[in-house]
Amino acid sequence: MSVDTVIDIARETVLIILKVSAPMLLASMVVGLVISVFQTITSIQEQTLTFVPKLIVTLLMVILTGGWIMTTISEFATRLFQSFGKFIGV
Repeated sequence: MSVDTVIDIARETVLIILKVSAPMLLASMVVGLVISVFQTITSIQEQTLTFVPKLIVTLLMVILTGGWIMTTISEFATRLFQSFGKFIGV
């Protein structure tokens, strides 16, 4: 297996990780921003106020996008395992 192949696999892996984690991260970021604005307006400085809504939104996004995430990861793993012989030179 050449260095270029390893780099291509690593690059594709990182891109898939970014793609499947983006919905949860973006939703959590939006909720955090909304709660921060609310805290600023009302002068409530409770640290735990942001934790529960972010957790709920993240879990909701996992439930909503879980099938797509599993499909994406399993397709990548299937392609990787099917190409295994090519990687080791068989």
